[in-house]
Amino acid sequence: MNSPQLPSQNQKKSVHSEQMDFSAYTGLNRETLFEKLSTGGRGLDKKVVAIRQKQFGLNEVGQRATAWSTILARQFRSSFVYLLFGAALVAFILGESIDGSMILLFIVINAGLGFYQEYHSEKTVRLLQKYSVPSTRVRRENAEELVPTSKIVPGDFVIFEAGDIIPADVRFISENDLMVNESIITGESVPVKKIATANSEKVTEIYQANNLGFSGTSIVCGRCEAIVIATGRQTVLGGIAHLTSETKRVSAFAKGLGKFSTFILRLVLVTLIFLFIANSFIKGGRSSLIELAIFSVALAVSVIPEALPMVTTFSLSRGALRLAKNKVVVKRLSAIEDLGSIEVLCTDKTGTLTENKLTVAEIKSGQPNQTVFLAGLASSDTSQKSDRQPNNAFDLAVWEKLSVADHAKFKEYKLINEIPFDPERRRNSLLVEHQGERLLIVRGAPETVIEACPGITESEKIPLFQWLGQQGRLGYRTIAVATKKFDQPEDYQPIEEEKGLKLVGLISFVDPIKDSTLAAVRKSRKLGVQIKILTGDSPEVAGAVAHKIGLLNDPDNVITGQEFEAAKSSEQLSLVRDNSVFARVSPQQKYHIIQLLQQQKEVGFLGEGINDAPALKISNVGLVVQGAADIAREAADIILLKHSLEVIVDGIREGREVFSNTIKYLKITLASNFGNFYAIAIATLLIDFLPMLPLQILLLNLLSDFPMIAIASDATDPDELKRPKIYDVKEVALVATILGIVSSIFDFIIFATFLRTGPETLHTYWFIGSILTELALIYSLRTRLPFFRAKRPSATLLWLTVTAAAITIVLPFLAWSRHIFKLIQPSFSRLLLIFGIVIVYFIVSEIVKLFYYRFHSSPKTIT
Repeated sequence: MNSPQLPSQNQKKSVHSEQMDFSAYTGLNRETLFEKLSTGGRGLDKKVVAIRQKQFGLNEVGQRATAWSTILARQFRSSFVYLLFGAALVAFILGESIDGSMILLFIVINAGLGFYQEYHSEKTVRLLQKYSVPSTRVRRENAEELVPTSKIVPGDFVIFEAGDIIPADVRFISENDLMVNESIITGESVPVKKIATANSEKVTEIYQANNLGFSGTSIVCGRCEAIVIATGRQTVLGGIAHLTSETKRVSAFAKGLGKFSTFILRLVLVTLIFLFIANSFIKGGRSSLIELAIFSVALAVSVIPEALPMVTTFSLSRGALRLAKNKVVVKRLSAIEDLGSIEVLCTDKTGTLTENKLTVAEIKSGQPNQTVFLAGLASSDTSQKSDRQPNNAFDLAVWEKLSVADHAKFKEYKLINEIPFDPERRRNSLLVEHQGERLLIVRGAPETVIEACPGITESEKIPLFQWLGQQGRLGYRTIAVATKKFDQPEDYQPIEEEKGLKLVGLISFVDPIKDSTLAAVRKSRKLGVQIKILTGDSPEVAGAVAHKIGLLNDPDNVITGQEFEAAKSSEQLSLVRDNSVFARVSPQQKYHIIQLLQQQKEVGFLGEGINDAPALKISNVGLVVQGAADIAREAADIILLKHSLEVIVDGIREGREVFSNTIKYLKITLASNFGNFYAIAIATLLIDFLPMLPLQILLLNLLSDFPMIAIASDATDPDELKRPKIYDVKEVALVATILGIVSSIFDFIIFATFLRTGPETLHTYWFIGSILTELALIYSLRTRLPFFRAKRPSATLLWLTVTAAAITIVLPFLAWSRHIFKLIQPSFSRLLLIFGIVIVYFIVSEIVKLFYYRFHSSPKTIT
């Protein structure tokens, strides 16, 4: 036999071209399929199998793992990390080993968190192998055998029964009452009837491929024979795996740090170059270039917010612990802050908003109990044929509606004949015998069953179809049950259904919305988070669910995957922005929708199936609920162990607290550091000696940053949590500049006050005054409100601030520290003067802050 005409897995192709085009196989008849894949009813020869295993490789979707050393190296490729390394190097050169060691500790913690996150995510694709069963029944050389799933090749003849997991993409060539659960691929909550005949029209969507089985899906009932058409990474599942593994997430947290580090680096470099040139030009030979260089580098170190990784680490860890109490697992710490930045939350429907379990909703019949009983009797897998509980979603819903006595009563009926559900007939039929009488039961689509009941008049059909229309608008699925006595001695024929049927009743089924969904949607709206549904289910069901939970006023306002795909690129962006519900979307379309949303928004995605993995990976925050597929859990950042979406609200709140405290730290440290930075830099141009020594600058930096770590535990004003916020460099820079100017003014007041007292005196009092003003600024900028109306600061922040202030005042009184840092012992009167300046500085800072926020009242949020 020749090799089938499929691309080799070893060929270099893009994500989309590497995946097999399944639509090419849906329209082939049995003979053409055999010819295309060079196979037949007796299966492949062993020699052909060996050749194809070499050509296509193993039936696995995994790829070579990235080395841990490569992942670790990635953590240090950041301009912010480069800044910190430079700061640590300068600290060690100047003999400040404590300061240098602290900076290195910050780097190690930050890199450790990043390494854990990325190394963990690299294992995502390997979990897909769990969806490949150890062995599969295959016919080769006209003999059936069990072979390892990894050894299956295109063209293999495979046999499946109820309970089997399909290990590759296959085309069915024969089937008997075959139903397949495709929810992990399509999101469709109801098992799908499969056929073995060719489709007359071209199929482009997975949910339309009713004669194909896809890797990872499972056989619910029936048995079948099939031919493998794709293995490994060429399967639909393989395409999802590749898309997931190739997706690299850049979180809002990482982007925010990158913006700030770039901003600080540029500002510092420009200022220092200007400072160095100006000093050399103005002072000429009077300045020591080496001393000026060391001073310039130390000054640069002082403005870098090196405690930022530590502050965020503590904030994130604190948030993770609090979420853990609500049974929320946070896999990527920075995802907590990203969660607070979410502007749009995209969610799957099945298993996320709904229970993924059909229940009987309403019964329209004069004999409701009899209607449900006959519907159960007509099941494709009731206990009148076996002792098993049914596993078809409709049958299971009916089974649970019936009483124990009804279940036992099934055994009184003898099965004579049956015709399984057929998509063309849209119904199934059973002929049973009970107490010597034969009864024909027909169950299926209401439109076809009603038309087969000649006793129903046109006027009687009107309320029936009105009820069906109402149930459809609610998103309910419906069936009709009809019967007739069957007295003919000859064998049953389908034509008997077309005459004499009597309608017993109609039944509607609902996939119930979870109790927590409505409350979660309401709270999300209060938090300013838009909700969008991306599902593989039908537009009718998706629209009905969205209408019930308050997302849509009109349940028909749903965009399908085909409509989205057919739109122009420019139109797709407006579609995803202006619409809330997308139905019949493929994994690739979910992925693309989130990509488009991310052009303007921070996006979170909540899902559960294999088909959600790529979308979970690319989103700014990936969330899954308990019971999600392994691959979905591994691709996600946050796992909700409760069956309640309300825990997402708690997570968003935690994220916004972390964000708020991070921004607090940046504003406080940049305002105070910029103030000192520019005051000291300008002062060097006015005097012949350095206004502050390099070691004093580094010590000032260490003591003022010491209590900043406690910002992570600080209380947050309620108004800060109402709307999603994003990193805004301009807003932070503006606050830092305005209050930095205030800080510089008071630095110059101290400078002017002690200028004529000598270098050591100026150094000492400016050193004390700079630290105390920075500590005071913490209590002003920690809130947008007047400080006396704000929430009380955390005890940790209070104690660390007092400790830093005490160390600052005590150091000049100790002989060893005066010697090391070139300080003098201050007088009591001059200390009181410094305290007075600090108090006035705090009052002025408060006035400027309140005046600023009055005209710049809200942080950057979505509108």
